[in-house]
Amino acid sequence: EGKGKRRNPLHDFKKTGELMLIKVNKTLEVKTKLLNTTEQCAKRCSRNKGLSFTCKAFAYDRVTKRCHWLSFNSLTNGVRKKQDHAFDLYEKKDYVRNCIIGKGAEYKGTISVTKSGIQCQAWNSMIPHEH
Repeated sequence: EGKGKRRNPLHDFKKTGELMLIKVNKTLEVKTKLLNTTEQCAKRCSRNKGLSFTCKAFAYDRVTKRCHWLSFNSLTNGVRKKQDHAFDLYEKKDYVRNCIIGKGAEYKGTISVTKSGIQCQAWNSMIPHEH
């Protein structure tokens, strides 16, 4: 069977080598499991398979081959970054990307002001502008 067509699940993630995220906020969720490849970790994170939360990132422990799925990323409040040689951090691009594609309905980044500094209007609000 031709493997050329299959997309690499890692394409949806931004990799930062030797970085681990530590949750200061205890309500943030983590799930870990032994998995052989970062591709397998990425696939499960993308599909949220077997996870009770929306996976925003995962860290892969290269030493123990453990995958740590995270309900948060480096931009989340209550999260600390930690240099760690055992880990590589993979963050879902959708959540760290600060650009709008199309109408922006799929936007999951953290920017909430316009270029000129005006606070954005909530999607569920008709004030000050109607949609």
